[in-house]
Amino acid sequence: MSKGIVRLAFALFACFGLALSAQAQQKKIKIGVIYDLTGPFAGAGSELQYIGAKIMMDYFIKQGGVEGYQIEPVYADSQSKPDVAINEATRLIEKENVDMLLGFYSSAQCVPVAAKVEQFKKFMWITTCISSAVLENRNLKYVFRAQPSGQQFGQMTMDFIQQNSKDKFGKEPKDLRVAIIHEDGAYGVDVSRGNEAGAKKAGFNLVLKEGYSATAPDLSALVSSTPATTPTSPCSSARRASRGSRSARSSATARATASTRSSRKAWGPTSTTSSTPTRSRSG
Repeated sequence: MSKGIVRLAFALFACFGLALSAQAQQKKIKIGVIYDLTGPFAGAGSELQYIGAKIMMDYFIKQGGVEGYQIEPVYADSQSKPDVAINEATRLIEKENVDMLLGFYSSAQCVPVAAKVEQFKKFMWITTCISSAVLENRNLKYVFRAQPSGQQFGQMTMDFIQQNSKDKFGKEPKDLRVAIIHEDGAYGVDVSRGNEAGAKKAGFNLVLKEGYSATAPDLSALVSSTPATTPTSPCSSARRASRGSRSARSSATARATASTRSSRKAWGPTSTTSSTPTRSRSG
């Protein structure tokens, strides 16, 4: 999280006049910081988001605050569970009396939490949660996200493939077969929508679009069931759930790669795009 984004967050906070009168007199802003410190999302990237947020919080505290306000962070673990995220957000607002909430990783958490925070008329600054469903057509006044949407990520993936189609695959975009494999949560579905729109715009031959459960331990059947869609270079679209699941998916990718090599001559170059960009997460 850059200094500019942090300063923008506090500027917006000041514009909305969300500080309680007593706290305004003391020039203090109390911030509830919510990330997944345990559960599958922690290792997928949420813990790293927390570390980054804490580094910047500590930095500005040592600098004496922002725009004359002292910063008092209160940290909470949403445990990779939407219901826990909602409960922790409510607790921080009602019991800890925070002026604003910052953080959040999973779109499945942000969608319901944003509605709850809007009811409280508290400022919510989202650092991940890229699904369009978090903000799209909701007319939220107190919720902000300094991130591209999942659909934008998906479209950019297809733009990249289109730009490199001739050089990397030896095919014009219209001759390139593309398979979209995505996890079936709010994040994966949203990115896949961008993938599909981008594929149509580029003129690709879309041969497969299929979702899978984020808890599935083995994706080999999905990847290799249709030889005509076997990708030249399979890429993982899995959440990082557990060491065992990652091992199983690595084996699936290895098997799919072997299948690709044996079928490439018969079927020609194809491409698979993942609904989880290379960060492998559930944002």
